[in-house]
Amino acid sequence: MVDLKLRASKVLWALSKPESRRALRGHRVLAASEHRRAPFKKTYGTVLDVGAHHGQFALFAAQRFPGADILCFEPQPEALAQLRRTATSMLDGLTIFPYAAGAEPARLDMHISARDDSSSLLPISERGQAAAFPGTQETGTITVEVRSLDEMLSPARLTPPVLLKIDVQGSELEVLRGANRTLDHVDDVLVEASFRELYAGQPLVGSVLEEVFAHDFELADISVTHRDRRGPVQADLLLRRERSFSRE
Repeated sequence: MVDLKLRASKVLWALSKPESRRALRGHRVLAASEHRRAPFKKTYGTVLDVGAHHGQFALFAAQRFPGADILCFEPQPEALAQLRRTATSMLDGLTIFPYAAGAEPARLDMHISARDDSSSLLPISERGQAAAFPGTQETGTITVEVRSLDEMLSPARLTPPVLLKIDVQGSELEVLRGANRTLDHVDDVLVEASFRELYAGQPLVGSVLEEVFAHDFELADISVTHRDRRGPVQADLLLRRERSFSRE
């Protein structure tokens, strides 16, 4: 029931936007709506969209933060093809990196879900992800290229303020561990994290928070995005650099 309400809310919000109505008629991608009440800064110079999928968050960012430089990271070939179509038809100046973000360079198996936005570098748990989100069972694997954010980005590429959004289905710690230098130039982090192990070996909310806190961020907002009869399953966490921290 929670999912149905959330989906209905997304559709209603989308229909309120002329650009989203055009996208809906053209069978294109709708801007993500679930973050519209998050206490973001008024604007960002750079948005890093890690786990960009079809460009849903990129579209939201383009609408919410006009003029921001949006950099998308997406390794799945089919999702990447749609992301490129989104960039061509609906976004101007989007930069796409066809890689998964991780701790270090590698070629790894990605476990593909029946719903490709639930695909992961970790095995999909039948008792976790597939049980909590029916229809997301694993259908196969593909090999993808992994690069660290520190490898792909130079500080000069990041116009402040910088928002780092991470939605990577269980690989949050790997992304963060490959972004030690990059995080020095990030102002806000928006990361999806889980309260339960949906993917084999997945770090949970506490571990993700601990990693970001180590970089002098504090929790600014938490929004539970999915819950069931046992309690919360997933949440979006918005973290902001502590005011006392001065960047070198």
